[in-house]
Amino acid sequence: MASDSSSLPSLICFLLSILVFSTMLVAYAGNFYQDFDINWGNGRAKILDNGRLLTLSLDKASGSGFQSKNEFLFGKIDMQLKLVPGNSAGTVTAYYLSSKGSTWDEIDFEFLGNLSGDPYILHTNVFSQGRGNREQQFYLWFDPTANFHTYSVLWNPQNIIFYVDGTPIREFKNLESTGVPFPKSQPMRIYSSLWNADDWATRGGLVKTDWSQAPFTASYRNFNADGCVWAAGRSSCTSGNSWFSQQLDSVGQARLRWVQKNYMIYNYCTDTKRFPQGLPKECSANA
Repeated sequence: MASDSSSLPSLICFLLSILVFSTMLVAYAGNFYQDFDINWGNGRAKILDNGRLLTLSLDKASGSGFQSKNEFLFGKIDMQLKLVPGNSAGTVTAYYLSSKGSTWDEIDFEFLGNLSGDPYILHTNVFSQGRGNREQQFYLWFDPTANFHTYSVLWNPQNIIFYVDGTPIREFKNLESTGVPFPKSQPMRIYSSLWNADDWATRGGLVKTDWSQAPFTASYRNFNADGCVWAAGRSSCTSGNSWFSQQLDSVGQARLRWVQKNYMIYNYCTDTKRFPQGLPKECSANA
């Protein structure tokens, strides 16, 4: 009995450590009530499970969307998504950062739906000072409708890196020294929406949305933003943020090359027909 009694404090400490760790995990995962506002959809967007899950739906009348309460000027943004299953042709699930105004900045993930059995296309773009036309498109190496997967953006003064489940798929470097604008001065909110784009999304608009499959639903969880919150004209950041100067190391570069070799299906930096006067300046470093 003596040994049992002496082990009780250790057991209590162990259980308390599990409780604290679990609390940290919940904090890491974020809470959609605290972090986001549903900004359109007339009830089609829902926050569930005490703020741990958000769903967007699309029917013939309308899609839906949400936006972050905070604006960010640089950060590491993570979100887990599970995309519309089955015949998702014509639908687009957009997840992006954007500022406002006619010379806005924007960092885009867009998931273009497809017929059942055909792969989603992950469409990426970077806008700086209102100019985009920097599309890169990828197939994914998994079914993005079967489970949640993590889609991340690292945005700092040196580069913008797109990640899927921790694997880099795209890098856009700061090449302002060569005259290429880079998003660095406009704070951006996080947005997501599910909407009908059957005039272009699937096979250039040849395949239309099958409304008999509606409502279409995409799900979100485990949002995390380790970023510089912008409020009242000031940034919350300090020099101690490890991601603020992060760039891809040799391992990251190798993983990036693997994705681009095996899963990239369109790269504006190789589209000489689109740019007959010459490819954009940044292509020599960002291709």
